[in-house]
Amino acid sequence: MVTDNTPRARKRLSLRSDDPAQAQFLDTPAPDQGPESKKTGLHVSRRAVIKTGLGAAVVATGIGTWLGLHTNSTHALPILLGNNAAVTWNKTALQAIENVGMGPTPASRALAITHTCMYDAWATYDAVAVPTRPNGIPRQASQDATMAVSYAAYRALLDLFPSQASLFTTQMNSYGYDPNNTSTDTTTQVGVGNVAAQAVIAFRHTDGSNQAGGYADTTGYMPVNTPDQIIDPTRWQPLRVPNGSGGFIVQKFATPHWGTVTPFSLTSGSQFRPSGPVKDATSGAYKSQADQILQYSAGLNDQTKTIADYWANGPHTVTPPGHWDVFAQFYIAQYLSLKYHHSLNNDVKMFFALSSALFDAGISAWDCKRAFDSVRPITAVHYLYTGKQVTAWGGYGKGTQSIDGGQWLPYQEATIVTPAFPEYISGHSTFSAAGAYILQQVTGNNLFGDSYVATPGSSDIEPGITPKLPVLLLWLTLSDAADQAGLSRRYGGIHFQQGDLDGRQVGKQVAAQAWSKAQQYINGTI
Repeated sequence: MVTDNTPRARKRLSLRSDDPAQAQFLDTPAPDQGPESKKTGLHVSRRAVIKTGLGAAVVATGIGTWLGLHTNSTHALPILLGNNAAVTWNKTALQAIENVGMGPTPASRALAITHTCMYDAWATYDAVAVPTRPNGIPRQASQDATMAVSYAAYRALLDLFPSQASLFTTQMNSYGYDPNNTSTDTTTQVGVGNVAAQAVIAFRHTDGSNQAGGYADTTGYMPVNTPDQIIDPTRWQPLRVPNGSGGFIVQKFATPHWGTVTPFSLTSGSQFRPSGPVKDATSGAYKSQADQILQYSAGLNDQTKTIADYWANGPHTVTPPGHWDVFAQFYIAQYLSLKYHHSLNNDVKMFFALSSALFDAGISAWDCKRAFDSVRPITAVHYLYTGKQVTAWGGYGKGTQSIDGGQWLPYQEATIVTPAFPEYISGHSTFSAAGAYILQQVTGNNLFGDSYVATPGSSDIEPGITPKLPVLLLWLTLSDAADQAGLSRRYGGIHFQQGDLDGRQVGKQVAAQAWSKAQQYINGTI
């Protein structure tokens, strides 16, 4: 074990821990792991937890179990009861997002608004921090800001999720706070929270997201292709997918206007826009990227299937399906908060920086999706290989077979098939890279040390079938987790390599800029 307690480390720990001596890590270099380097299953029983103790079980099974994310899991409730208000309200926000089935872009905005409201209220009681929005609240003596932060979060969430009012009221009642107290007296923490939140909410009501209109498109997007005809094989094709009730629905591009939403730190949604994907359907590059997807498909095994399933759906509790990319970053942050014994001060700042970066990551990714309107692998494979035999995954429970290329499906749930927006760039890759970057800055290093165990038959994509044996996913570093999230979309057959890798690069660029701006607010230098 090593202790990071130098003056330089203490400066770096400003967001991490009130006690730098708590920042202890295993002094073990992380090996260079390929995505298929771990094919060993691991099962940790509840009896083993009792025999070996909580610490060993957390190390063995990772964050998911102990945050209560795994199906039929046992979690460490006594530990979680000690969470500060920033973590508690973060969990409440995630629950609301799950309850209403919110997609990744409005979800990232909702989390950013919630944590920005909390940060702006908290800043009142910090010696140097300044709020993101002018709110007229005078700086006050340092004190525990739990009440102010809670009222700010409550007001933000009520505005974002009015149908979930009872969830938020219950949380306020658990603190002993009156949810009906609308005081604007900023000499009190109630007033500070309410006023700080209102300033942020008012600003975000005009940010171009169309919250009042249910986040519906404001740009008049129309797809070039139809579900039945590929008119331009380089462009996105909406699919006709099963609705789970015996019928079908035609996909609509989810939030195509999102690249125009007012960001946190970006100069515009297009600031880091790459040169773009392959644009010539007659080129070797077009065929090569489709062939690589078919190779991944043909080579699917328990390990790669579990990777595709996990990063699409998480540990089987988060809805809507396919959007674990946003949620994962916040659960990782909760894990780090627990690991490093964060105070409210630490976590208000951490979640403010993280949520702001992820919000901008979504704006950047969707700017690219709208600008390039790029083809998904399923359309490219069907365009190239309809009427021709290909070797690939043959469908649910069928394994690898020789099939007509026009019948090929990605390794996704039957009601998803492929997400309802263009391919380039990968949202998973962008969100995950951004989250990893921010959390590396928060902790001062790249170490993570988390894992997930998929039990036999636990797949959401092939339930009761996959995996055949327990599969362990292990992430020694934050970068391991982020890179695997991006790669998972290639295994799942819904992103090309370029969309993954360019998404990772954009995520890092966005996060670096968001981190810099968040630090300016926190340090009062903006």
